[in-house]
Amino acid sequence: MSENPVVVWAELPVIDLPKAIAFYSKVFSYDMSIDSSGPNPMATLGAPAMGVGAHLYPGKPSAAGTGATIHLAVPDTLEATRDRCQAAGGKIISDAITIPPGRFIYALDPDGNSLGLFEPA
Repeated sequence: MSENPVVVWAELPVIDLPKAIAFYSKVFSYDMSIDSSGPNPMATLGAPAMGVGAHLYPGKPSAAGTGATIHLAVPDTLEATRDRCQAAGGKIISDAITIPPGRFIYALDPDGNSLGLFEPA
């Protein structure tokens, strides 16, 4: 097996970039802004120095819940993040699931992108 990471970057398509920035900032406490330095505007999730990076970009999301699922670390507790997700317009689609590395809940963002809200053990 390669020693390189399996995932190096993720991109989430969103219909309304400012609205999506507001959602992800509220749910995950990210400090986000629009970066127009590349070929398309984008907004980075969290800080790239935290490991694998990801960003939002204007695009057409897959039908709700049919695309790849990106698991994002919660900034505090799973339950508090679940509540913020719902309050910000996201949809919770599972109960908490416990696995050896931690717990997570499946959710959809307002554009229907599939998320895992992940709390490490």
